[in-house]
Amino acid sequence: MELRKDPITRSWVITGDDVSEPTPRTGECPFCSASQSLQVVTTLAGFDGNPWSARAVVHPEALYRIEGEPARRADGLYDKMGSVGAHEILLENPRHDGHIWNASDTEVEQFLRLVAQRIQDLKRDSRFKYVSIFKDYGRSAGQEFDHPNSQLTATTFVPRRVLYELRAGKDYFENKERCVFCDILAQEERQQVRMLEIRGDYAAFGPYAPRVPYEVWILPRSHESSFERTGLSRTVNLADLGALLRRTLKRIRTITEAFHLVLHTSPNSHHQSGSLGYWKTLDDDYHWHIEILPILEAKAKSYTFKEVYYSPLTSETAVKRLREAKI
Repeated sequence: MELRKDPITRSWVITGDDVSEPTPRTGECPFCSASQSLQVVTTLAGFDGNPWSARAVVHPEALYRIEGEPARRADGLYDKMGSVGAHEILLENPRHDGHIWNASDTEVEQFLRLVAQRIQDLKRDSRFKYVSIFKDYGRSAGQEFDHPNSQLTATTFVPRRVLYELRAGKDYFENKERCVFCDILAQEERQQVRMLEIRGDYAAFGPYAPRVPYEVWILPRSHESSFERTGLSRTVNLADLGALLRRTLKRIRTITEAFHLVLHTSPNSHHQSGSLGYWKTLDDDYHWHIEILPILEAKAKSYTFKEVYYSPLTSETAVKRLREAKI
């Protein structure tokens, strides 16, 4: 496997002809049975009689490998490098049915702490520029495992979507000396037309320009660029975030079961790039957040139309329906 860069879109693609055959799935869940083949990275202590509360393991069919150097090099006008990085499964709960939406607030809080710990740990590695956290649930979302899980990838590049946000945040800050995410949140709280729920220092709302129907973002109401600082702070009530995430997913599941979830946090600023210009004001102009993109099984048109996102439902209508959902 190797990474290749598209010179037009500047996005990196992982590709290769050496993809291993998928491991046959047996009737027994490897994450419940503590299979000897699992490479456990870290485990958080359990409670209520459980041996653990949240756990990170190496993905059994990892796209990225932790060993070696990326060795970026030219291929004519193109660029490529080795698929160096990390690819982990983050087990959200020891219970096979312990999904975020039916877990306790304490269980979700433990999972969020695991996420923060893994991001912090991997950012210590100077090879890694970004740590992505995502969850694909449902067959149409590409779900891989039945056991409640999210996934983590640490990469030697910053994903294109995050770069867009970093550049937009930097430009907005240079013009107004304010965080664009903070200004968005302030307007949503003031107008209350797309605000789904506020819980403590966290807010869930529908974005003004949704990419898909029922898209929801969750942000901290206090400015913070880095999720790991929030997740590992002793003064932050992470249980409120866990409760808001749980309740938001329960609302979305009244509409559809399948969804994508992604956490956007700041890139690795411990080892700053000399060529990228967003480092100087990163802590001031970026704001971590969670994006949830539901997948509707039956839709009238594609979500993308001539390279423009298409949503047949405004966020105002979507939030009104989600507020009224019985959870």
